[in-house]
Amino acid sequence: MHYTGTIWRPPYEAESLLLEVTAGCTHHQCKFCTLYNDLPFRFRMSPMEDIESDLLEAQVLRTNPYSKMMTRLQGKASPKPIRRVFLTGANPFVLKTEKLLEIAGLIRTYLPSVESIGCFARITDSVKKTDEELIRLRQAGIEYGFFYLTSISGKGNGESGAKATAKIFNQLHPFLVGPNMLTIYPDSELYREIQNGNWEEEGELEKYRELRTLVENLNISTYFAAMGASNAFQLRGRLPEDKEKLLAALDRIISEVSEKELRRYRKNLPHL
Repeated sequence: MHYTGTIWRPPYEAESLLLEVTAGCTHHQCKFCTLYNDLPFRFRMSPMEDIESDLLEAQVLRTNPYSKMMTRLQGKASPKPIRRVFLTGANPFVLKTEKLLEIAGLIRTYLPSVESIGCFARITDSVKKTDEELIRLRQAGIEYGFFYLTSISGKGNGESGAKATAKIFNQLHPFLVGPNMLTIYPDSELYREIQNGNWEEEGELEKYRELRTLVENLNISTYFAAMGASNAFQLRGRLPEDKEKLLAALDRIISEVSEKELRRYRKNLPHL
């Protein structure tokens, strides 16, 4: 398989085949982000021959009789059919519609067991596509989830930011809301802004009060999943059914866990 730099994927894509179709980010201007600092370029699409080669490799490993025999001889369970493919990179949805459809066609050819394809996307990637293009891509069905970066509004502004965000989410009905907590690393531009006195980060308990405000103000049916490593506590549940359970869990964290303990977790987080 062809992989470039560190591969980032959501926790819920743990069982997906990770297919590199892009590397890096087209935007590459978020002051807090250091995810793609190990790349010698900002953004690159993978050559189609590499994508097809990786799909062939995945196909052979799952279907080749020799591979199946070796699996049995090693006493391992037979691999399950690949049901989902996750396209890697910060925002593969930026690719032209024809290219996305071509990649989807290759996936169907080599891995007919695949039922869905996922990827990261910036909101601008959708805006750049026409209604007709989005309709073509939607013929197999499209769902979208939103990531929420807790603390990005800065000290003193988190709860108002959470209320404003919930208002938008309530209008757009994402199938998933995935909060991650802002973690600032010394090689980020935002770290330099803080050192220069231009921005102040929320405290750790303040971040959890912000997250509570977000949950409290979401009035839609969605899956809430604060599952990434940036979250000291993994919280998940379906809204609105599990709202009270999530609020109670957040209340316990706010009342029983100290700022010092949470800050120690943040400082010892080697990377997201």
